[in-house]
Amino acid sequence: MNPRWKKLGLLYSPSRTGRHPKLLTHAANPLPVLLEGDIYRIYYSGRDIDNRSSVGAVDINIVTRQVVQEHHAPIFEHGHEGSFFADGVSIGNCYCVDGVQYMLFMGWQNPAEGHWRGDIGRLIVNPDLTLELESQAPFMGSDRADPISLSYPWVMQTADGDYRMWYGSTASWDAGNGEMLHTLNHATSDDGHRWNRLGLAVPYIIGEAQAFSRPTVVGSMESGFEMWFSYRSGTGTSYRIGYARSNDGCVWRLCLSTVGIEVSENDWDSEMIEYPFVFIHNNQRYMLYNGNGYGKSGFGLAVLVDA
Repeated sequence: MNPRWKKLGLLYSPSRTGRHPKLLTHAANPLPVLLEGDIYRIYYSGRDIDNRSSVGAVDINIVTRQVVQEHHAPIFEHGHEGSFFADGVSIGNCYCVDGVQYMLFMGWQNPAEGHWRGDIGRLIVNPDLTLELESQAPFMGSDRADPISLSYPWVMQTADGDYRMWYGSTASWDAGNGEMLHTLNHATSDDGHRWNRLGLAVPYIIGEAQAFSRPTVVGSMESGFEMWFSYRSGTGTSYRIGYARSNDGCVWRLCLSTVGIEVSENDWDSEMIEYPFVFIHNNQRYMLYNGNGYGKSGFGLAVLVDA
């Protein structure tokens, strides 16, 4: 059967007043970490007056959908001029290696002369859930496999102990229709630190699905894998959430027509929906996602009601 998501409404929107200067607007790329019971600390990327993003957080009971605590100060700020994350931090997901929890992110560079681009960085998630930069150098930077720009990593550990990563990689800033070709590639690792890049994972279709971002994956080798992501078509339509399936996590098939979630008729997510994060709580699948303005309107919650 095909997945169908029931929207539970806007979960969190940045307040209009009293905001920290590094978190003035936006709550993009929501990333939940369980605190206790039904309460999650949901990290997000907020922006300052110059559109540079830093990491904020809010604690929310996802069952009652009530804000428990809003953290005023950023948990982690964008870097200094010249750093690989000088112009922003867009978070992906967390994974553990030898008892240490890491959070991967896309680090933005927006040079005065030249096109914006990104690399992948890694943060250490301390036991108190503060964040610490592991290295001033990118965790994964451009190379022959990914020569232009990287984005939005997602990592999961398989039952055999190996690690898999799906991430964005720019093939061209213009695929011939005024829209970038930004694909979802994959990599594997036996230790969670050193990665073997394997190239394209999810197929693209010029004019239909060609600008991908922020994959989120659930599943296993036994049951197969499911992926949700953001994508643009190149026809002028803003971000939508897409869906793909795979038996082995390597070869994927697009299932855009069966994603089970769309923009609303007139609400905070009526113009676009993007940056999904799918997670399981009490045997129930939930999706955090952004709406209008690339997260400027906040993030919402949906629950899987049919699969």
